[in-house]
Amino acid sequence: MLDAVLGRLARHLWPLALANLVANIGIVVTGAAVRLTGSGLGCPTWPRCTDASYVAHGELGINGAIEFGNRLLTFVLAAVAVLCFLAALGAAHRRATRLSLVIGLGIPLQAVLGGITVLTDLNPWIVAGHFLLSMAMIMVCVALVDELRSPERQAAPPLPRSLAWATWASGWVVLYLGTVVTGAGPHAGDAESPRNGLDPAMVSHLHAYAVYVLVALTVALLVVALRGGHRWLATVTALVLLIEVLQGVLGWVQYWLDLPVGLVALHMLGAALLAAGLARIALAVLPHRAGHEARADGQEQPSAATVLP
Repeated sequence: MLDAVLGRLARHLWPLALANLVANIGIVVTGAAVRLTGSGLGCPTWPRCTDASYVAHGELGINGAIEFGNRLLTFVLAAVAVLCFLAALGAAHRRATRLSLVIGLGIPLQAVLGGITVLTDLNPWIVAGHFLLSMAMIMVCVALVDELRSPERQAAPPLPRSLAWATWASGWVVLYLGTVVTGAGPHAGDAESPRNGLDPAMVSHLHAYAVYVLVALTVALLVVALRGGHRWLATVTALVLLIEVLQGVLGWVQYWLDLPVGLVALHMLGAALLAAGLARIALAVLPHRAGHEARADGQEQPSAATVLP
């Protein structure tokens, strides 16, 4: 019975892996909506919504409904992750199973960290950790997608490989400094929540300098990939460069317009897409064997499709 269920789920492993990725990007956007509407403490405690109830009620108003709704989305993510893990088991692919398990374990960890942010009245440094964990989970989701279906490729030579990993590392610096800027800015998630005390203009410019470095590394990688005939790496890098440019423009516009909530939400979406793109770049320089991708028939795979260093 169980084998039959796993076998049926195995046929849906690819769409479930995509759903994992989309859901983890989506909850970043809904989390931004919670913060930008001042609903971060709409449910003032955790794991209950209030001391007397696990669910929001009318006295909490629209902010309570928004915050509680975002908490409920965690269960949607968990359901998708569990189904994806079971599908990977049914496909008898060890790497896909491990990656799906990591994603599944990351969801309760995110929930706990989210609860700590509430219990600390949205401490900006803990909020930053909550966001960065989401970025890491998005990258793991991309690794699963790459493992299941990606162009056949050989390992990239040392120069593009070094540039790819430098781009990935600088991207993490940009994402981290973005959280520092957010922690210094006005969108705390609640009117009474603390800020990190840093000068918003100073950290914004520091963040911008890091973005310049990231863009320069991405351009260098694109040139090397094109000259070396690495088509997949060039394609991925070009898409990430486009995301970076759009993010940069959006960042400057929102800065000069005093951070309107709509643009900030788009910038958060861009950050999630950037995290996914950075992971794709790092994986694109590694060899991938299409014949070792997960199959729907439950036949055990001989080894992982994407060969890690």
